[in-house]
Amino acid sequence: MSRFRIERTVAAAPDQVWRRLTDWPAHGARVPLTRTIVLTPGPNRVGTRFTARTGIGRFGFDDPMEVVVFAPPAPGRTGVCRLEKRGRVVLGRAAFEVTGTAAGGSRVVWTEELRLRGVPSVCDPVFDPVLAAAGRWVFGRALDGLLRH
Repeated sequence: MSRFRIERTVAAAPDQVWRRLTDWPAHGARVPLTRTIVLTPGPNRVGTRFTARTGIGRFGFDDPMEVVVFAPPAPGRTGVCRLEKRGRVVLGRAAFEVTGTAAGGSRVVWTEELRLRGVPSVCDPVFDPVLAAAGRWVFGRALDGLLRH
């Protein structure tokens, strides 16, 4: 399983950062050739489901996800959101934490654990570093865009 971590510190307040990071369609707008469709009506919560579709036309794949932890930040408390990825291609977990800083800004820690379905674990030493590097680049750019929004 490929694992990676991205950290950012920004001047925006934790509640503002949280709103940006839980705007699921905005994620799709920040990842090349991707759009995100929210499948669960209503406000974000545990059980919210959405799918990120990456590709061109019929050629692509869906990355369905479900929110399994949803605890917004509050004074003195780190906000935590965890997602389970349950696709035909991508399996794993994603999470982000939003913590207030002494200067009134926020620190964001984004982690992912990804596995490509059908790839034997014996291939992990070859695929995991490549998948982690690609993930850091793609999700780092997406995170930067969401935080700049």
